[in-house]
Amino acid sequence: MADTFDRPGATTKVVVATTVALSFISFWRGASIVLSDLASTMFYVGGITEQAIGKSAPWFVLGVMFFGFAVRSIYMESCGMFVRGGVYVVVRDSIGPRMAKLSVSALVVDYILTGPISSVSAGQYLGRLLNELSEFAHSSVRVNPNYFSACFGVVVTIYFWWQNVKGIHESSSKALRIMQITTVMVVILLIWCPITLLFQDNVHLPPAPTLKNLTFEPHSLGWLHGTVWPTIWAAAMLIAFGHSLLAMSGFETLAQIYREIAYPKMKNLKITANIVCVYALMSTGLISLFAVMIIPDAVRSNYYDNLIGGLAMSLAGPEILKLCFHIFVVIVGALILSGAVNTSIIGANGVLNRVAEDGVLVPWFRKPHKTYGTTSRIVAMITIAQLATIVFSRGDVYLLGEAYAFGVVWSFALKGMGVLALRFQRHDQEYKMPFNLHFGKLEIPIGLGVTTMALFLVAIANLFTKKIATIYGVSFTIVLFIIFTLSEYLNAKRRQSKDVKGLEEFNLDHQPQIGTTSMHARPGCVLVAVRDPYNMEHLRRVLEKTNLRRHDIVVATVRPISTGAGEYGLAEDQIFSSYEQELFSRVVTLAEKEGKPVDLLVVPATDPFVAMVQAAQNLKASRLVTGVSHTMASEELARRIGLAWEQLPEPRHPFSLEIIAQDRQSTYVNLGPHPPRLWPEDVDRLHEIWLRLTSREGFGSNLHHRDVVGAALRRLESELDSPRRDELVDELKNEMRNPPVDSGS
Repeated sequence: MADTFDRPGATTKVVVATTVALSFISFWRGASIVLSDLASTMFYVGGITEQAIGKSAPWFVLGVMFFGFAVRSIYMESCGMFVRGGVYVVVRDSIGPRMAKLSVSALVVDYILTGPISSVSAGQYLGRLLNELSEFAHSSVRVNPNYFSACFGVVVTIYFWWQNVKGIHESSSKALRIMQITTVMVVILLIWCPITLLFQDNVHLPPAPTLKNLTFEPHSLGWLHGTVWPTIWAAAMLIAFGHSLLAMSGFETLAQIYREIAYPKMKNLKITANIVCVYALMSTGLISLFAVMIIPDAVRSNYYDNLIGGLAMSLAGPEILKLCFHIFVVIVGALILSGAVNTSIIGANGVLNRVAEDGVLVPWFRKPHKTYGTTSRIVAMITIAQLATIVFSRGDVYLLGEAYAFGVVWSFALKGMGVLALRFQRHDQEYKMPFNLHFGKLEIPIGLGVTTMALFLVAIANLFTKKIATIYGVSFTIVLFIIFTLSEYLNAKRRQSKDVKGLEEFNLDHQPQIGTTSMHARPGCVLVAVRDPYNMEHLRRVLEKTNLRRHDIVVATVRPISTGAGEYGLAEDQIFSSYEQELFSRVVTLAEKEGKPVDLLVVPATDPFVAMVQAAQNLKASRLVTGVSHTMASEELARRIGLAWEQLPEPRHPFSLEIIAQDRQSTYVNLGPHPPRLWPEDVDRLHEIWLRLTSREGFGSNLHHRDVVGAALRRLESELDSPRRDELVDELKNEMRNPPVDSGS
């Protein structure tokens, strides 16, 4: 690196890590993330499906849940192939560029519609509960459920837009807690519903899913109304199945979390997928069945938009107990459905980011937010589309459900087609969907082929039976297709002109793992984290004060990999984008000004905190230096980095963290076990206690200061589990509120 400042025109080397730095999660946490999306359909799919096909709807919902095991296998086979590049690259290489753009467009439509139907459905549950509470209190105040749900959906969507602009995503721990609460609701229903059926005089299962029991409404047949197709058994089954396929939406989230599943990845992915399918079958499938069996036919249509709320109020038991459970159902629904809104924005943002990385969107879309560093323009585009959808629907859950089913089935069908094409082009699948025939070297994927064909048949049926959904979906897909095509053309022209004036050219050295050998940095180096080319005061200070005879300087940036695109890895030429080129050009300018060489490093990761501590450990750095964060206080930043350090495997390399602010002194934190920096008065207090014990209590010279500290810590540890716990906690909080003027840890 020293040559950079001695030889004019020399290109600076940048070490690019090709392995993504990840914080791995268990299959339980992975399943909770997927179920936060997929299990949310239990709140609206039963009512939507019954409106479309009649009282036989629960059997088709159950059928979709069983069919989900086959779709699960498509995603598992897709995840099991090591593919560099986003979904656009994968489908483009297997089928072609036009079909790739179409596939991405359908997936984005799917994600965009997830948010409106989830938020509006939550609003329906809340609005109708308010009306019931008002009626219970003998008040005449009522809200219009549709308008209330639309307003609620707008508020929730704007809230999660702002959260994503700031880059604050829901953690797997929060998703796990939400699913734990949801599971409590499901278990109560699975116990209470059979008990209710025991008290009923006449218990009848829903009508069998036969042609004569299907009661299609004109709006559920679309362009097929008045034709012979609904009278043909096979066509009628496809139409009914298409209206029910909405229950399976959310499987695309399985691909998002694959890269973060802990080792052994494929084994844990199978467990995750099986947990998801069984849970969805027991919750969405059985609850839809119980709703038709328990809620009286005369009033069930009143609960189509809040079916579980109606089920809660139709259970056996005291009215006040049922009302309390209904309130609990609404709280659970608001939690899980609102979480699905956030998942939809993250997922769509991830897909569009990967499309941009694959060269299909112009760099303007990925330009980071000046304050938060997020791709706020893409997030804003997604949010505007979701808000327009909510306003257009006016809170009509059925209309949104029909549109959503259109996006879901085409997303699945095109996914299956891409995996089927890759089956014949590649032979490195870690997992293959079952039911394959072998004739010598020829393999015929029966299971994959039949599943893909079934998805396409259902997709075609939906195309003709959902008028508004087809118009919306096709129009939106065409708009996205045109944007992708024009952007790809502009990107191609830009690459030809090489319009990168004023930026350094870098020599990229791709390394699968980062260490002292690949970086040529000595142990004890200073690792400086940068991300904003216009916020590098901390780097300037490090360059000023670091003695290069003792410490090398490594400047690193985290290449954000969206959690919404975890199925595929980045290609090597995608990790170092134009933004990293601009960023490191600024770094080189500062380094040249100080006359000090620096090593440059790019680390792709979904979690920047994990990436930085992993890099510091691998490089055996003595200090990690960051600037202040625009999204959190320095104390919170230090805490998050400390938590990431605690997640490192043993043995963990200890180092110090320095947070540099422009207008105040640096904050230092030692990561890992370390001697605390005691206040002077605490040192005096310790010494006074030691003197008292040695002179008055007869310990003599055998007692040391460390013995006093050790005894005090053991006493504190034991009393934290005693009745004095609250008193000790209050004393510690008071100590934190009134520290001496100096700082330390």
